[in-house]
Amino acid sequence: MLSRIQSRLPEVGTTIFTIMSKMAAEEGAINLSQGFPDFPVDKKLIDLIYRYMTEGNNQYAPMAGVPALRNTIAEVIFKTYSRRVDPETEITVTAGGTEAIFSAIAGLVHKGDEVIVFDPAYDSYDPAIRLNGGVPVHINLRYPEFSIDWDEVKSKITSRTRLIMINTPQNPSGSVLSMADLNTLQSLAIEHDLMVLSDEVYERIIFDGIQHQSVLRYPELAKRSMAVFSFGKTFHATGWKVGYVVAPSMMTAEIRKAHQFITFSVNTPVQLALAEYMKTPNHYLNLGSFYQQKRDYFLQGIKGSSFEPLACQGSYFQSLSYTGISNLPDREMAEELTKRHKVASIPVSAFYQDKTDNKILRFCFAKSEQTLDRAVKILKKI
Repeated sequence: MLSRIQSRLPEVGTTIFTIMSKMAAEEGAINLSQGFPDFPVDKKLIDLIYRYMTEGNNQYAPMAGVPALRNTIAEVIFKTYSRRVDPETEITVTAGGTEAIFSAIAGLVHKGDEVIVFDPAYDSYDPAIRLNGGVPVHINLRYPEFSIDWDEVKSKITSRTRLIMINTPQNPSGSVLSMADLNTLQSLAIEHDLMVLSDEVYERIIFDGIQHQSVLRYPELAKRSMAVFSFGKTFHATGWKVGYVVAPSMMTAEIRKAHQFITFSVNTPVQLALAEYMKTPNHYLNLGSFYQQKRDYFLQGIKGSSFEPLACQGSYFQSLSYTGISNLPDREMAEELTKRHKVASIPVSAFYQDKTDNKILRFCFAKSEQTLDRAVKILKKI
């Protein structure tokens, strides 16, 4: 019997996403908790994968990604952000956005380096930093708009600060960073010689005519930034776990050193299919309007309920305040909603290091209208 095992993440248990999805399944509840669509992937994309499989493209892909896909990504980045990137030295295909984030941190964060993280934050950020010897410095976004207090950021920057992590559109809040935010970030990064890791997996899911402010739009910021993207989010295929990270060549070289020993490469036929599928811009350009219709449908459905929606400008998550219903902690409220009312959500306190509880639940609206109809019918009765 081993007696000397010491956990490197002693306080980390099963993710809240797994817990709530498991509870939803056990209780027969409608699962609006974990962020995955319940409608099909485009048959054209499925057919392309099948074709590339049957043609024999089933062995290891190049470590950095299939050249055809990296070339297509470079073309899309130029069309979208007017930035030219070298597909050979600045783009790496990864096993989803989460691996891209981990590989970036593993490759570039040294022991004792401080990394600024904004809460509520996706739950992989903090563990990835700590597993690689970094020191997370958490700053809470200003509630209820979930905006960055840049004066607080300036006060938290020290000689040990190496990296700032941002997420726009933001999960779980649905807030987006503005041009002013990115200009301020650019100035701080230059002044303090910082790197930036920008989680932009919801880049295409942005609403109300707002333009996504990628770090790739800002020349000086792009020189010191790593931008992470996800095909799973863009093409409704989260289970394929395919993403990519764009970074200057010197940073990419370090990211790839980690990537090659974490996953080495991503499955070949899906990469080839994505390379061909993305040649048609309409396959991704209308995603914002597609999901805005779903957001609006969900919001229209809960009108007249006791839940109060917070602003959602991007992602496929809608936060609802339940202060008019209950004083229960949000985790207990999420459990009651799942077990008693049969609708599963995510308690937003799970995204805070200090467990801030604003009595908010996060609901995923990347669902069919039939699923949303069933859910809002229940929510309106609570």
